[in-house]
Amino acid sequence: MAPLNDQQLNQIRDERRIQIMGAALKVFARRGIIGTKMSMIAAEAGISHGLLYHYFASKEELFTTLVQGAMEASQEAMKEVCRIPGTPLDKIRKLSEEMLDKSGAPYFMLIHQARTSEGVPDKVNQLMREYSMATYVETLLPLFREGQERGELEAGDTEEMIASYISVLSGLMVISADGSGDYRIPRVDCLLRMITKR
Repeated sequence: MAPLNDQQLNQIRDERRIQIMGAALKVFARRGIIGTKMSMIAAEAGISHGLLYHYFASKEELFTTLVQGAMEASQEAMKEVCRIPGTPLDKIRKLSEEMLDKSGAPYFMLIHQARTSEGVPDKVNQLMREYSMATYVETLLPLFREGQERGELEAGDTEEMIASYISVLSGLMVISADGSGDYRIPRVDCLLRMITKR
């Protein structure tokens, strides 16, 4: 068997890193940083405990990496929705569908853990301040204002409307993320009634 070249080794390393991060996301989302041990992540990833340390020096480093990736991705997703064609209401509907997609539930739980758990690294606290609700409101403000000007959305305090709407969507994802199946996420059209003109 021929030895692996550098490109193959890098590909294996990248795939292993993605595997570890996927496993860590599941464990951190359920247990938070204090309730998680590196051995739990290794078991979830199906690798040895020692191998995990070849990729991440600590659970704090791994947690911070995941939170930073989640925050950056959520901010980019909001910007991307603002760029797609359609009316403001079409764009808000698309954003709502993306936020309520069950595949994103572990990320909502991770961010929830980062915001509410004790023992999070200082870098995570800094990320939470950097990606505060105000950041998301600012990103969506032109879209919601245009919707109000076009008569698609209710008049009133635009910033409050955005913050309330994002809070409701985020709360729904956190509630439904337990996986019990007891909770049913409302249809997007039902949720849009909170902000649309009657």
